[in-house]
Amino acid sequence: QVGFEDYGPDCDSMRITAFLDIPGQDNLTPLARLEKYAFSDNIFNRQIIARGLLDVFRDFSNNEEDFLTVMEIVVRLSEDAEPTVRTELMEQIPPIAIFLQESRPKFPTAFFEYLMPIVVRYLTDVNNQVRKAGQEALLILLEQDLVAQSDIENKVCPILLDLSAPDSDDEYKVEAVNIICKMASMLSRTTVEHMLLPRFCELCSDGKLFQVRKICAANFGDICNAVGQEATERLLIPKFFELCSDSVWGMRKACAECFMAVSYTTSPEVRRSKLSPLFISLISDTCRWVRQAAFQSLGPFISTFANPSSAGLYIREDGTLSIRPSAQDVNTNSCQPSNNITLMSSSTNATLSSSEQPMEIKPESSTEETSAEVNTKLSVENLNKDTLEESSDCCTNPGEDVSQLSQGDKVVAGVTEVTKDSSFPGINSRLQSAEDVFNTFLYWRPPLPDISQDLELLQFKTEKHKDSCSVPCNNCVASSEIKKVLESLQEHIDDPDVQAQVQVLSAALRAAQFDSVGDYETKKVEESSGKLHNKTMSDETAVSNATCNQVEENSLLSPASKDNISDPSTSSILKSTVKEQHRGTSVFLKSEQENNPPFEDDKSKLQDIIPQPLLDQYLSMTDPARAQTVDTEIAKHCAYSLPGVALTLGRQNWHCLKDTYETLASDVQWKVRRTLAFSIHELAVILGDQLTAADLVPIFNGFLKDLDEVRIGVLKHLYDFLKLLHADKRREYLYQLQEFVVTDNSRNWRFRYELAEQLILILELYNPNDVYDYLRHIALTLCSDKVSEVRWISFKLVVAILQKFYTNNANALGLNFINELVVRFRHCSKWVGRQAFAFICQAVVEEECMPVDQFVEHLLPSLLSLASDPVPNVRVLLAKALRQTLLEKAYFKSVGNPHLEAAEETIQALQSDRDQDVSFFATIKLKQGNMDNTTIEKQ
Repeated sequence: QVGFEDYGPDCDSMRITAFLDIPGQDNLTPLARLEKYAFSDNIFNRQIIARGLLDVFRDFSNNEEDFLTVMEIVVRLSEDAEPTVRTELMEQIPPIAIFLQESRPKFPTAFFEYLMPIVVRYLTDVNNQVRKAGQEALLILLEQDLVAQSDIENKVCPILLDLSAPDSDDEYKVEAVNIICKMASMLSRTTVEHMLLPRFCELCSDGKLFQVRKICAANFGDICNAVGQEATERLLIPKFFELCSDSVWGMRKACAECFMAVSYTTSPEVRRSKLSPLFISLISDTCRWVRQAAFQSLGPFISTFANPSSAGLYIREDGTLSIRPSAQDVNTNSCQPSNNITLMSSSTNATLSSSEQPMEIKPESSTEETSAEVNTKLSVENLNKDTLEESSDCCTNPGEDVSQLSQGDKVVAGVTEVTKDSSFPGINSRLQSAEDVFNTFLYWRPPLPDISQDLELLQFKTEKHKDSCSVPCNNCVASSEIKKVLESLQEHIDDPDVQAQVQVLSAALRAAQFDSVGDYETKKVEESSGKLHNKTMSDETAVSNATCNQVEENSLLSPASKDNISDPSTSSILKSTVKEQHRGTSVFLKSEQENNPPFEDDKSKLQDIIPQPLLDQYLSMTDPARAQTVDTEIAKHCAYSLPGVALTLGRQNWHCLKDTYETLASDVQWKVRRTLAFSIHELAVILGDQLTAADLVPIFNGFLKDLDEVRIGVLKHLYDFLKLLHADKRREYLYQLQEFVVTDNSRNWRFRYELAEQLILILELYNPNDVYDYLRHIALTLCSDKVSEVRWISFKLVVAILQKFYTNNANALGLNFINELVVRFRHCSKWVGRQAFAFICQAVVEEECMPVDQFVEHLLPSLLSLASDPVPNVRVLLAKALRQTLLEKAYFKSVGNPHLEAAEETIQALQSDRDQDVSFFATIKLKQGNMDNTTIEKQ
């Protein structure tokens, strides 16, 4: 009950207004006494009446005339001059409304006629506390669906629109905007779209109060969800762009925090074409707090691109991740995705030539292909696609013929069309002459845009063509020149412009030294060289010469630039290069803070599920520089959202995340590793058994040897992970399971408790022999734990092991285990061990985990012998086992049972036991129905 803490509705003795029923010297009726105190000069009396109105309505609800009188008193009390009285009254409106709803047959319109006007009036009250109470009451009423639609449209919304008008008081406007945003999710879509959405759009552009815009930005996702996709894209997305570029960083930060909710409401086209570039601008914002919020929202935003049809997975109603079955998966493993996975989306195909068809592969469905081969094919296909786009968009000189360059790129960039045929002497001679006459001054020009990645791409093409023509490359010359420049720049490394220049030159140096990429692909398609015509090769030669010149031109700086590293023109060129990184090409580059990896690494990060810049920024979250410039917890956020990103990309694009996952798994912060440990089982479902065995099992093994804070994450989902592995791989962990018994801190008993719980589940994954050889020892060790909670759960584990043996007809193993239990527990020198034996026997009978004839032969005699145990606690548990479980089974109730007599004799002996508790539990039958009554009688 709102406002009530000292009593409940059914406790009449604690009613606040109970004094109304006590006859006094005034000789007034309760109703008259209520009116007297409600309008007393004493403020405290009026507060008590307001606080106890719910009880008052309950007392007078039987008489309609008295009820209406009370309602009129409430209306008059709502006009009290004291703000605390009005606040107390408003806090009781929601519970009173619920009571009236339950009593609606008696008073169908009482709330709407009397109480709803009070709520609306209090929204404009002069006192801040009263208004706040009215706002909270209104939200509760809307949430409980107690406000009529007519009242919402004719009373509530007009008041809020007046309070949020441009000429309204600032304080009222802020409160009105807040209540509009909160109530939007509780109203119908039509009401929000027609009555509140236009005003919300106006408030998003409020230039007077930044607090108003901040509230709008913080609740933007809720408004989008309330109005739906069409209104969001038509009206709200333009406003969202304005807020994301607001001059106040708090607005941009709020937009970054709600980006996922906004993206969830839009279409895939808008999400990809509009929201993705907008998010890139937030993630590279000048304010650190904005970047921090953007990086935290990056993973959730990427997850909105998820498509179950491409990922091969879906979320069940219970929240668990499951494999989407396919007609082609009849003969494949249940963990496999749909056989045919198209690598290119329709939007990507539209940018390619008509001759470039989507490639279909069958990952993990063929025993002849390893996961590494699948990843290689994925990388090659995506490389061809993105190389074609980047060649046509980024690598064209202003004076060159675009069509001619595109034809040349089809030969140079296409991995499957590279030739090693060196039977064309003209090519050799022309390339050799080009190297002989090379001069730094002749070939120097200002760097082209996107130099940081074009250097690697063009150098890669040049090296492959030079290898096919048997001409040695001049990489050593370029490398030595670049090294000299880098050495000269080290003195001025603190300058941001110099840092950008060093990054560009470092990429050029790696490209110059990278001379062995493509050998494998070149040899693989060597046979296709004979199909190329002389004209094509001459065109290829011309393009290769041009690209070679571009590499050398862009890799070397003029002597003047070496001597004057702070030259303004050089800085402006580098700044323009950085700005060009965000233009709308099909392949975005990483931000300038990152160190560009070799081209082989770039190639393995290409995919077509999400915009490449988003993936690049996500992968950069493991960069140590990010922890210093953005957020020290950025790696943890990356680890937290990695399963969602992996689900979005699908297992066919796991190669994009593999390196990042390995980096996070070896992070120095244990919180990062702990986050991964708690989600590794979900990632295993996403990747399937082959990729799990290849990439996750080594990391899983590392977590097993980590700190307890990390190991607990693995342990809590140990069964979920092991069941996804093949039987041979799963068997390797049998010996390692005993390592969980040892913890860094012996007081961490919950760790061992979790191990026992997991082992109960894990039993089904192994055969009885493995259980006997490996898991039996762990169970017995846990049964001797110092903490009783661990011991009790371990006894259940022992019973589950026995059930495993007898269910699988391993009676010999079961008998050996029983004998070991008798020796270890029945004849234990400590009474807790003998007590444990009684509990185990009781659980065995309850679960019926072994044949009854086996039980009476091997366990019952030892159990009955506990009747003479000197410790009462042992005899108490024996009495419970016999009376509550054993003698209730049909086998022992049958007449003529030879074992029934021995059990009854033991019970009779326990009934006359000198210990009161033993005799009590041996006498009483603790059934569900009469347990409490019998206990009371005994006492």
